Amino acid sequence: MTKEDQSKTPLFDAVKRHIEKNIIPFHVPGHKYGRGLKEFTDFVGQNVMLMDLNGMEDLDNANNPIGVIYEAEKLFASAFGAQYAYFLVNGTTSGVQTMIMSACEPGDEIILPRNAHKSAFGGIILSGAIPVYVQPEVNEELGITMGVTIENVKKAILKHPHAKAVFVINPTYYGIASDLKSITRTAHKFGMAVLVDEAHGAHMGFHNDFPLTAMEVGADMSAVSTHKTGGSLTQSSVLLLRGHRIQPETVKQVLNLTMTTSSSYILMCSIDVARKQLAMYGEEMLEETLKLARMAREEINKIEGLYAFGKELIGTPGVYDFDETKLGINVRRLGITGYEAERILRDEYNIQVEMSDLYNILAIISLGDTQESVEKLIEALRDMAKKLGVKDVKTPTIVLHSPQVIVSPRDAFYSSKKVVDLDNAVGEISGEMVMAYPPGIPLILPGERITKDLVDYIKLLKEEDCQLQGTADPYVNTIRVLGTAD
Repeated sequence: MTKEDQSKTPLFDAVKRHIEKNIIPFHVPGHKYGRGLKEFTDFVGQNVMLMDLNGMEDLDNANNPIGVIYEAEKLFASAFGAQYAYFLVNGTTSGVQTMIMSACEPGDEIILPRNAHKSAFGGIILSGAIPVYVQPEVNEELGITMGVTIENVKKAILKHPHAKAVFVINPTYYGIASDLKSITRTAHKFGMAVLVDEAHGAHMGFHNDFPLTAMEVGADMSAVSTHKTGGSLTQSSVLLLRGHRIQPETVKQVLNLTMTTSSSYILMCSIDVARKQLAMYGEEMLEETLKLARMAREEINKIEGLYAFGKELIGTPGVYDFDETKLGINVRRLGITGYEAERILRDEYNIQVEMSDLYNILAIISLGDTQESVEKLIEALRDMAKKLGVKDVKTPTIVLHSPQVIVSPRDAFYSSKKVVDLDNAVGEISGEMVMAYPPGIPLILPGERITKDLVDYIKLLKEEDCQLQGTADPYVNTIRVLGTAD
């Protein structure tokens, strides 16, 4: 890992040089610099369409980079403390799946928290790996899962010493970080690779007040959503690799199984420029971001009925560290759900939060926020709380326990299935995922036993108009289960 000149943007510069040549295009894409899609071009601007290019000699090729994409990836790896970086245009989902497929063969065990993102379970199905679940801790006051403890990870490792990898989330959607350094050290002692989902942590390595990153603690691979908190465009992410446990040749082969041969230069250029910005100005920009997040949390906690949780959670079960830019706000004492709070903010105050659940809303404070935008959020919350008033809420926290795994996810995915009404699904083995999105954490996976508690919880989410995904039936009135149709 050599020190690189982070002021360079080799890919972005190459694309601009190519555009300046004014080459006559007889290649795809068919819109030919936007001339064939005038209405769209008029709205987004000519430069965007000029950048929508295909792999050519002067622009390199993302499937086998040896030129400017390779140079841009090298700069990214250096900035993030990795040995190798791979640009992704199918989000961190493709990175998570590549990590699992690079580390595990069919039948290999992988240790992971049950509250992982759906992409991890997609990777398990694709690789044929067998999941070994570590139960995340639960904060019953907030009604959310936290991180995993090193003690529980150790127990899983000792019980499954031949597992090939340990998978960790750093941080969770709500900003919770587990003790990644201890988990990595323990896993490595047993020869296991450590794979880290850092979808929400692309910014963390550029300011000392954030949790440690996967590359900083010596983990083997991580997938980072540069688009979520690093400044690049939606769908752009990067896969990072270091160490000797997983070979770069293996990673490249796995990526080429599912990676498009038409990677977007608009997305990849945004990664190139976002990396430059983080490397050169990240500490200064994140200092301002943290000031905004801290100010918001302090002001919101003065509002009767609201609780913006933060670093005071450190030391409680499953919370080793906390990312302050994740502004989670518990609204339970207002007598409404998080889903209702999200709708009120959107419909009455023209504010859209990142996500909501039964008890909380989550606002992401990032590089693009301003004092004005954050103050508008605080004022809206203050007004909403004043109108609703504080209630004597006695609603019990609903926390689902992990379902019983009957069949491996891959076997269940490829098994025969039948369709049953949701009310009749209790006791059946699920043939598909059900999840609330965001955050994209499955409530049930293929191969797991469906319980009455699960069915009741799904019905509750439907009543709240929560966005449910994963099932063939978009309304989740029915669910596919293992078995043969009559």
